[in-house]
Amino acid sequence: MVGAAELDALLARDPAARRTEARAAFAAASLGRPLVLMGAGGLGRRTLAGLRTVGVEPLAFVDNAPARQGTVLDGLRVLAPADAAGEFGARAAFVVTIWGAGSPHRLAHSRAQLAALGCDDVVSFALLYWAYPAALLPHYLQDEPHHVLEQKDDVRRAFALWEDDASRAEYVAQVRLRLDADFDGLSPPVVHPQYFPDDLYAWNPTEWIVDGGAYDGDSVRELVRLHGDAFSHVLALEPDPANFAKLEATVAALPPALRAKVSCHGVALASRPGTLHLDATGTAASATAVAPITGGVDVPAVTLDSLLGRERPTLLKLDIEGAEADALEGARNAIVKHGPVVAVCVYHRQDHLWRIPLMLHAWRSDYAFFLRPHNEEGWDLVCYAVPRARVIWRQA
Repeated sequence: MVGAAELDALLARDPAARRTEARAAFAAASLGRPLVLMGAGGLGRRTLAGLRTVGVEPLAFVDNAPARQGTVLDGLRVLAPADAAGEFGARAAFVVTIWGAGSPHRLAHSRAQLAALGCDDVVSFALLYWAYPAALLPHYLQDEPHHVLEQKDDVRRAFALWEDDASRAEYVAQVRLRLDADFDGLSPPVVHPQYFPDDLYAWNPTEWIVDGGAYDGDSVRELVRLHGDAFSHVLALEPDPANFAKLEATVAALPPALRAKVSCHGVALASRPGTLHLDATGTAASATAVAPITGGVDVPAVTLDSLLGRERPTLLKLDIEGAEADALEGARNAIVKHGPVVAVCVYHRQDHLWRIPLMLHAWRSDYAFFLRPHNEEGWDLVCYAVPRARVIWRQA
């Protein structure tokens, strides 16, 4: 089976030894040099704040955006790459802090750019994060790699669920990313639309869709672009107040016949009703938490089962910034009873890659599982659980 031997080799390592190796990897790679952070965006600023909590002060930011160059950000100079290379190239370790959804950037791009400028020590942020886990981890799928090995039995069990060679190869590459920070080993994004693939399940013009994490209506717009009015209903759920206003504006701009098919609720999905705290950024990265968040807002949390009542969903999409497993628990009754196609993001937490497909398989044995990357470097990784009666894909 494609990938089985490679997965076994990855998981054969000792967790305690991998923990020690990971924590020492950055010191070995950076040669004990002072640090320059390549990328002054969100990840760069997050990294700077975390480093300061452990008493590490970088020399500077370096950034390709002309508008940032020559400025001071969070008390740190922002330099153009050539200027940073001239000042620090021979004595600093350049840590690449560029990693974000919606960007074509790859670690290899920064590595090549800095090497061409004479910087001989370029390191991924992932190794730095392993060196200071208490200050910097977890962060999306990034966490200490020994946790993967501690769950190796579940990792192997999930591998057996994938339906096709492409999914198995992607799964092994994603496990390797979590274990070894191997960004170069990932495959490029697939070409089919996210959540609405035309090569995995047959579309039904009576689809009843749950859009969990509806953001500003981007999935609604894509649905209409692809299928027009060939659906029954969309239940669009978005807890961030600013995003919810954009979602309502998106729906209001639809033709009346389509507008009537979409209902919007400003709620978060959870395993039980209550109140959650939201980091209301007004972006796609708005995330909920159980503990209060400085500057955050309280939002109502509901179970999907309670919202659905007697409705019979046929497609459940979830992209809710790490709360996917909890939301699935709150949708368990609907999943068991109705067996909708589930399109769920599995990149927000290290273990969602195997934990979520194992959950769904335990509830329904008739799902076929597919894993597809829709963005670069681990972002927008989606697990598709498709009832076998609806699968249109066939192994070549």
